[in-house]
Amino acid sequence: MNMQSHSVEKATLNYICANPKERATFANLCMSIGHHCELYDDLSELTAFPPQHGLIVLQDTPNLGSLSAAIDQLEILGIWLPVIAIGRDPTPSAIVEAIKSGALDYLASPIEAGRLERCISRTAAEAKRISNLRRGRLEAKEQLKKLSSREAEVLDLLTEGLSNKLMARELGISPRTVEIHRANMMSKLGASHTAGAVRIRLQAD
Repeated sequence: MNMQSHSVEKATLNYICANPKERATFANLCMSIGHHCELYDDLSELTAFPPQHGLIVLQDTPNLGSLSAAIDQLEILGIWLPVIAIGRDPTPSAIVEAIKSGALDYLASPIEAGRLERCISRTAAEAKRISNLRRGRLEAKEQLKKLSSREAEVLDLLTEGLSNKLMARELGISPRTVEIHRANMMSKLGASHTAGAVRIRLQAD
């Protein structure tokens, strides 16, 4: 047994699925390839006892609701673990939406053991990086909530590379007013330079 497979065996999968039969099947599959599995009926049960380590596995079904909303809810609650989505006969658009929402992979069920193990190996290796990215995104979103609608517009245009003069023309206000909104925006974000403000805006995406 090599070092990589040994480390992968320690992975904990926190599986959310409303179907008892599918939960049991997934748990047996995890055990068959040497992983530990925690089972949850729904998102509320997981958030009542938030896991501190491992991976989140979301069964993409109507019972779950919007996959992107579920991932957002995890972030709001400070659960920054990597997410894997699972669905039966997923469409390409469903897979793309899941990845855009923050899932690292989307597995089609029924799941083949080798495919699951490769996914876990890759995702577990990225756990710390993904956790930090999600934490940064949540913090950036909270900072952006401090901005007025006009300050947010100025930041959006600043992120696009527009000068004060071009922003003024775009927003229909004077360059001096743009400067005031820009200064207030920078102060609220605690950014000492333009790059810092732009970085916060990009992190939130």
